[in-house]
Amino acid sequence: MNQGTSSEVKTTRISMWSGPRNISTAMMRSFGSRPECQAVDEPFYAYYLAKTGLRHPMFKEVIASQPTDWRTVAANLNVANASGSELYIKHMTHHMTEEVDLSSFRDHRNCFLIRDPKRVIASYAAKWNRITTDDIGIKRQLEIFRTLEELTGQTPVVVEAEDILRQPEAMLKKLCHALDIPWREEMLSWKKGRQPEDGVWAAHWYASVEETTGFAPYKDREISLKPELTELMAEQVPYFDALRAHKI
Repeated sequence: MNQGTSSEVKTTRISMWSGPRNISTAMMRSFGSRPECQAVDEPFYAYYLAKTGLRHPMFKEVIASQPTDWRTVAANLNVANASGSELYIKHMTHHMTEEVDLSSFRDHRNCFLIRDPKRVIASYAAKWNRITTDDIGIKRQLEIFRTLEELTGQTPVVVEAEDILRQPEAMLKKLCHALDIPWREEMLSWKKGRQPEDGVWAAHWYASVEETTGFAPYKDREISLKPELTELMAEQVPYFDALRAHKI
């Protein structure tokens, strides 16, 4: 069910649920390139930091940049979108604490972007020295998946990052079909550099994607983890496998 009044353009809301270090920003770039689409970057980040007190990089800047009440954030996402007929929302699942009412997303087209925990952990560990199951959000991703499945009576769409990286056009077409939106060739490329929708935290986290103009040819790289992270990775595998069983 789309939101809006009879005098406004009906808005299709696409909630993309991801953990960190999971091509989520590249996917935001891709959907943001759709002519009819407005992208929103991690709208619950300031709420999450205010709630947990975690001193993430650029903590003060993030807190100052967004509402810190989850109810306000959810309400803002569900008002009419004046700038286009689609709203693409990049969510980090670990930002969604248990007090957030997930029924706010019942009428969204929910999609889950998953990635091999080994790759996620290796990438995250290179950016910050604290890394736990809560930080990388795969367990929470599965919890949100199951809650939305129960709320909507439908199994949400699941797509794997490596599939998109290997075959961007084919997989994005498949994803658009699953989300019941038209395919747009513009999704394959974007402007280099920072984009208007980027959160203030882009200065710390988005350096790599800012150098891109599209999905680069896939290169399979060997990933190794420090010994102290292998147990953490093993804990994530059952959650990842449960989600992966539903991927398109």
